[in-house]
Amino acid sequence: MTSGKDGELWVFGYGSLMWRTGFEYLERRQARLIGGHRALCVYSHIHRGTPERPGLVLGLDRGGSCRGVAFRVAEDKASATLAYLQERELVTKAYKEAVRPVDLLDGATERVQALCFLVDRSHPQYTGALSLEDQLRFVRQGHGRSGANPEYVRETVKHMHELGIRDTALEWLTERL
Repeated sequence: MTSGKDGELWVFGYGSLMWRTGFEYLERRQARLIGGHRALCVYSHIHRGTPERPGLVLGLDRGGSCRGVAFRVAEDKASATLAYLQERELVTKAYKEAVRPVDLLDGATERVQALCFLVDRSHPQYTGALSLEDQLRFVRQGHGRSGANPEYVRETVKHMHELGIRDTALEWLTERL
């Protein structure tokens, strides 16, 4: 699957991919996806929790828009990057892999086709709309293969702020962690 010209791959990051990328890229640009929004809507049974004590991680849920980061990956790294992301993001199949148009925001506006991982609303790990209090409870208890769930939320908010992105719900959670 390639999403750019000449076999390049563009990848859209809206959560931990912004700060724990895990793959080589040629450039990193601020970007916006239309038609999906960032939401803490996936029970984490592996990376930030366990089936017995789930944490919560972000998903791209339908509707709205989401600012994040687009990464351009060289053609010769595209296959390895795709394999890495599939192993990382599709471990429990709570996300669906899709290519969507993403607007690059820094400099002249440019639209690219980027690989995105959208939440699968039919998956049992999809939370729907939890109250902020319930989100806080799950985040506080979560700890998995990739570490503590509070760290995941704090690091994501920190990197969002560096990009000038504000999210009142995630900020509310961060203040209480």
